[in-house]
Order: sequence, then structure tokens, then C-alpha cells
Amino acid sequence: MSNQVLIDKLNREHNLSFSEWVRLLAAPTPEDVTYAGSLARSLTLKLFGRQIFFRGIIEFTNICHNDCKYCGIRCSNQQVSRYRLTPEDILTCCEEGYALGYRTFVLQGGEDNWYNDDRMTALIKSIRQAYPDCAITLSIGEKERASYQRFYDAGADRYLLRHETADEAHYQLLHPASLSWKHRMQCLQDLKDIGFQTGCGCMVGSPYQTPEHLAKDMLFMHDFQPQMIGIGPFIPHRDTPFRDFAPGSTATTLLMLSLCRLMLPRVLLPSTTALGTVQGDGRQLGVLAGCNVIMPNLSPLSVRRKYLLYDNKVGTGDDAAAGIRKLKEQMQAIGYEVCVGRGDYQG
Repeated sequence: MSNQVLIDKLNREHNLSFSEWVRLLAAPTPEDVTYAGSLARSLTLKLFGRQIFFRGIIEFTNICHNDCKYCGIRCSNQQVSRYRLTPEDILTCCEEGYALGYRTFVLQGGEDNWYNDDRMTALIKSIRQAYPDCAITLSIGEKERASYQRFYDAGADRYLLRHETADEAHYQLLHPASLSWKHRMQCLQDLKDIGFQTGCGCMVGSPYQTPEHLAKDMLFMHDFQPQMIGIGPFIPHRDTPFRDFAPGSTATTLLMLSLCRLMLPRVLLPSTTALGTVQGDGRQLGVLAGCNVIMPNLSPLSVRRKYLLYDNKVGTGDDAAAGIRKLKEQMQAIGYEVCVGRGDYQG
């Protein structure tokens, strides 16, 4: 069975067997990437038109108590200039973003113990009160279920927590012994059970990754049925143990994005900053491969270069207004338009 026959089967049935996923992902050809992209793009246009949802990321702290081996803000990296935005700083970012048309704010940061449950809950309530028509997304890592419940009750709508890899042994190669794959999976299930619009995802080309790992990722995401999927290429950071590993393939990343669209047609699928970092027109290529979300940065310029999970991150020199203007131009150049609105998942 050829890869294009497998892609057609996925387009019809929205899933493949483990062996079929492995075959498709083991040695994809440029023709496979193009073919999957054309089907995914057609499906996205049918379901969403030419509208791209945009969300404003506020990277509010680069302090993290974890020591993940791929991450530039890992706690053992002594080269990082640490910062923490105050709740007032974050609300200022929201004010600026709202004036620019943003209706979703994504609070993303390291696992910073200063931002405990009480402070996070108060911050969420402040944003919800000030911007009742906006969606609040959190991307702040692993917590216990009671914490997630408090955040949801305070007014948070969505939560992004990449599963990173659906293979437990591979997970332990990427993370310190203090982190558990089982706990990560429990967190995702807790978030979904509570009622969050929940996002998972993986890095393409992460160290030690095999086609079998990617096949497990696809099967996990099919079974989990997330409302959002975050997929981008692995990019090494010079101050981590993985500094000498090669970055993930743009082509394989685009293929994975297209396959996710065919597998979960209505999923919210960002074309990531990492994709735009490994290739200058990467975010446009992501949209043409089936993505329907772009996430520009609303963080103050003064901290942009301090939140580097990987090297050479794009967009660290643009203020919020310039960033959204540039992204609108990029989308218009390929025939799409940035859509003002919350852009909620429509199941």
C-alpha cells in the first residue's frame, strides 16, 4: 500500500493502525508531504474558510523549577536572565492586545512557584472581569487536579499542555527523573474532565525520536480527541544537554500537521513560532498545510529575548503592533485573513 493510499484512507476514516502510521511516517517523500497538505488545506478551507484565528501569547515568567533537557529556561541553566512579570504588567499586555483586536490571551510561562494557585486565580479573575468577551488560555505546566479546577472556576477557558511524546521510555529521555509521563497524562485527562478546551502536542525530531514514537503520538491524539494540538519542530538550545542534536525536519512537521487535520478535522491547529524559526516562511507553510491558528507575542519587548526555549526564536524584536501587522501581511500574501474573535473549538 502506497503512502498516498494511506493518506486517502486517513482522509476517509480519520485514523490508521499503528503499523500504517509507522509506514507513513518512516520515510515520507516530498510528494507525500505535498499530497497530504493539499487534502488538509482543502478540508480546512471547507470547515473554516480563509479565516485564521489569532491568539496573543504573554510569556509572563521564565522562572521554572523543572530541568527538562531540551528547554532553554531549565532551572539549571545559569546563563538565563530571569524575569517575572507582575499581574499589573500582564493586565497592561492584555489592554494593549485588546486594543489591537485580540480576543484570546494565552498566559504562558515556566513552572514558577511564586505564581501559586492563589496568585494565578486572582490574576485569572482580574482578566475575566476586565475582558468578559475574551478567552483565557493557560500554558503553565503540570499541576494537581484541584489547582486546575480553581483556574477553571476563576474563568480560564483553555489549557495547553503538550504531552511531548506518547512513549513513556522516550519521555524519560527528554525529562529529569522528577517528572513522570504518567503524571503528564493524568494532567491532560484531568483538564479535559474538568471542562477545559484542552490542547496536547509533540515536538517533531526531538532527540531519540523514532517513527514508532510518532505513530504512538498520532494514536494517542486520536484517542484523546483534544480541541487543540501544538506541534512544532525540535530546535536545540545552546545551553542544554541537547545542544548538539539536529533540529527537527520542516517537511516532517508539515506532514504531521496535515495528518492531524485529516485525523481531527475540526481541531484548532496553530502554525507555531518554532516552525517560523526553522524556516522563514514556516508559518505560512503551516497554514497551507492545514493550520488555522497563529499565536503572535504580546509580551513586553524588554523580556522577549529572555524567554528562549530554543535558539534564534523569531519575533523577539517586534512590538505587539508590528507583530500582528507583519502576520496579517504574511497571511494576506497567501490568500488568508486574520480573524478577530475568540475562535472557540466547534465540535
